[in-house]
Amino acid sequence: MSTVPPVPAPQPGPQPSAVQAHLRRAAHLGQAPWLHREIAQRMAGRLSVVLAKPVRVIDWWAALGGGGGALRAQYPRAHIEAVEPTDALLQRSQRAARAPWWSPRRWRAASSSAWREDALPREAQAQLLWANMMLHWSVEPAATFAHWHEALAVDGFVMFSCFGPDTLRELRALYRKLGEPPPAHAFIDMHDLGDAMVHAGFADPVMDMERLTLTWADAPSALAELRTLGGNASAQRQAGLRTPRWLARLHELLASELTGPDGRLHLTFEIVYGHAFKPAPRVRVAAQTSISLDTLRTMARSGSKGAADA
Repeated sequence: MSTVPPVPAPQPGPQPSAVQAHLRRAAHLGQAPWLHREIAQRMAGRLSVVLAKPVRVIDWWAALGGGGGALRAQYPRAHIEAVEPTDALLQRSQRAARAPWWSPRRWRAASSSAWREDALPREAQAQLLWANMMLHWSVEPAATFAHWHEALAVDGFVMFSCFGPDTLRELRALYRKLGEPPPAHAFIDMHDLGDAMVHAGFADPVMDMERLTLTWADAPSALAELRTLGGNASAQRQAGLRTPRWLARLHELLASELTGPDGRLHLTFEIVYGHAFKPAPRVRVAAQTSISLDTLRTMARSGSKGAADA
């Protein structure tokens, strides 16, 4: 009697080569995936926590996040900078940043620009950094948080959303039942993300989540939409291509195992939201302490603001 070999436990985080393949495919999408645009609207409803009106906003991975319209509606006079991971996505954001001749943006104070992620000026100093539905594609989230921290001005806010570990739980369970490698890489728990933000220097992180259930008429429709969200980036994924016979079998299993009472196929998505702010730098107390002139100026400005608010 043959037995199905155990599938190795999925490791958190995506495989770098799979991320690059996803970004190459995503550059050919006409627009951001529907789910990303929906989450962008939900995240925009949380911007009320940012009491100050930012003058400079960074939209991290803007082309895939689909939140440009929401940001522009919320902050019509802010300078919005799109930051992209690849040249192809950068070109898309650069085209979007060029306002047509008839657009009011040509004579309003508002403006836009676009940068490669690895070429963002060190002095970016934005008051708000927005990253919608991209953090689960970061190979090194700790490095991403550090980059965000560097790009923000003191008292600036970061706000992000991403997939949580319950995403596609029905599909993961089905793959385990079949003895197949996982259909997606493992997503990071929101508490671990909050801890990583504190480690990167952010203060008062607030983490929240919600579960969405999406439904489709059939398995091909579900898989087609999942492909717009990205391919399987798990390091344990099946090497090589699947056969048409295997795909037909998967369609049958999805229909039989994941169809609800309404006759539609159901999948769960856990959406994690997080925000925090960048505090003024603290000076470590020692027998002899050296403080840069820039740090002294920052601390003086912060102290003056606190005295004025008292």
